[in-house]
Amino acid sequence: MIVGQDSCPCGSGARYDQCCQPYLADRAQSPTAVALMRSRYTAYVVGNHGYLLRTWHPSTRPPTLDLTGQPPWCRLDILRTEEGRQGDDRGLVEFVATARAGRQVRRLREISRFVREAGRWLYVAGDLVEDPAFAAGSVGRNDPCPCTSGRKFKKCCGR
Repeated sequence: MIVGQDSCPCGSGARYDQCCQPYLADRAQSPTAVALMRSRYTAYVVGNHGYLLRTWHPSTRPPTLDLTGQPPWCRLDILRTEEGRQGDDRGLVEFVATARAGRQVRRLREISRFVREAGRWLYVAGDLVEDPAFAAGSVGRNDPCPCTSGRKFKKCCGR
């Protein structure tokens, strides 16, 4: 369970209660596409199905969302953004999300598309990017963490 003063799972460096929690609790709207991307990642981490569906564009939103079997996500890296600022009506965010499954580390690289309608950012769809550097691999406890944090696996994604 994430407590408000804990660091936000999205990796922004801010406290959870001052970062993604207000969005997930519907107390605020994400001001940019990247803020929505970070809050959606956090929703996956904490299992907030409702938020994921509410922030998914109706034209591409599935009727239900089953997160059963989702690996525990441990890191989000934003690689690039295009548009998606407060005055824009569309945006693109490329990211890498890292998950662990036992001693396996998996990375998902995606280019996500967002639109802003009625002042609210929504996720439209994403395209997975195939990259051999992001293949799953086995890692030892004392090996460098594959998420490139610079820490040992046991002190990072292996926690």
